[in-house]
Amino acid sequence: MEELVPPPEPLPDAAPAARAAAPRVRASWRRSHGYGVPADEVVPVFTGTPDTGSLLHECAHRVLTDLQGTIANEPVSLMVADPAGFVLARLGDDPSIRRALDRVHLAPGFSYSERNAGTNGLGLSLADRAPSLVRADEHWCTDLRGYTCAAAPVLDPVTGELAGSINLTTWSDSSSELLLGLAQTAASATSALMAVRTGGRVVRPAPRGEVFRVVGGSLAPDDGDPCVSPAWRAAVDQAAVAVRAGRVTVVVGEEGAGKATLAALARRRLPGRQRLLHARAPDAGDVPPWLELWTPELRDADTCVIVSGLHRLPAWAAGELAQVLATVRRTARPQPFVLTAPAYAALPDPLARLVDAVVEVPPLRARADDVLPLAAWTARQERHREVAFTPRAARALAGYGWPGNVAQLRRVVREAAARADVVDVHHLAPEVLDGGTRALSRLERLERDEIVRCLTEPGTTMTRVAEELGIGRATLYRKIAQYKITVPDR
Repeated sequence: MEELVPPPEPLPDAAPAARAAAPRVRASWRRSHGYGVPADEVVPVFTGTPDTGSLLHECAHRVLTDLQGTIANEPVSLMVADPAGFVLARLGDDPSIRRALDRVHLAPGFSYSERNAGTNGLGLSLADRAPSLVRADEHWCTDLRGYTCAAAPVLDPVTGELAGSINLTTWSDSSSELLLGLAQTAASATSALMAVRTGGRVVRPAPRGEVFRVVGGSLAPDDGDPCVSPAWRAAVDQAAVAVRAGRVTVVVGEEGAGKATLAALARRRLPGRQRLLHARAPDAGDVPPWLELWTPELRDADTCVIVSGLHRLPAWAAGELAQVLATVRRTARPQPFVLTAPAYAALPDPLARLVDAVVEVPPLRARADDVLPLAAWTARQERHREVAFTPRAARALAGYGWPGNVAQLRRVVREAAARADVVDVHHLAPEVLDGGTRALSRLERLERDEIVRCLTEPGTTMTRVAEELGIGRATLYRKIAQYKITVPDR
């Protein structure tokens, strides 16, 4: 891998402390230099009154208030920031450090992302999506070298994505090794409290990173792609044109919409490309072995690489990968590769600069013609033969909004096909009949699922459902309206 990566740009002359610092801090200094952040002062970037009504602010403020009570006599300022680095709240009783932080604009409403404030604990925790400790002279701006900052990212409990950061700042001469541990504990407690406030759901398991290799064969739309909607076919055509022209293409779209599948279909329209490798980014701690596993494949010009999940990469890894890919582009026979991301803006800057073409995958709700063909294809893959759907089941599938896109449809259909040879509406997951727009608590989901189970039993009536549930018909109708449950007619 070292053969592919050009030597990093040297640090600025004014950075002796950073040269002796950890690699992540040195990488942050290079990014700060590249962003053009002044090294002699923090230039304020003010966005106005922070959003104090967000779930992140509500939960973090509660956690930090409790933590403040345990370190009341310590000169520590406790902060929460959003994913863009804007400080939402700052707590702390020490008047001297509060006044000092005001002078460097580390206050609510101001941005402390790397792009605006250079290397600092808060900005580095967001850039690398990892706990970060930046001491004294490791800060990019001289105004910040009297402080030590410890910060840890907060993960959204539903999506597992970056929700913000908890930052603890103190004087550099009174910093404790426990500071980073406190920040990590506060970040974990904030995420856990957010989970409670969103109905008890927990954080999805962190992505471990995956590498798939597909060898040989061509995938023609008629025998390998069940999607028939004009929107999908147009997106595949657009991607195929870009890849054929040798342009670095990013495929963007909602999670589960089929970005990697579209990229693979576009690649397989090219003649002479016999191998396809799909690398999906892992959690931050697993990035080094993940890179070492698949980047040697870039030496083979007959292998097309699709790299997804790039918005989850730490900033240092995105920079290293961008150097590798840029080197590949300069070879005599450039290696084809396609990137995928939720949106172009979500790509890390070093990778975004490589992109020549952007192709958007429409969400499944905008491709109604694809729902039933995808369902039939998924059921056939699950059972290794054709599986029938009753008209009621087909109407339920076609009428649902699929917020989780193709990934959700495949999960629902696999579960249903594993239960029956002919899929009826009562074989489908209750969520397909639930048109609600709010998150349900654990008890609400249990109640909804039981109502759906009774409503979808063959030959049932409202009176029989109410009797089985032990409630009145009026209550049953009210619950059906509350959960927006729709059961297709026979």
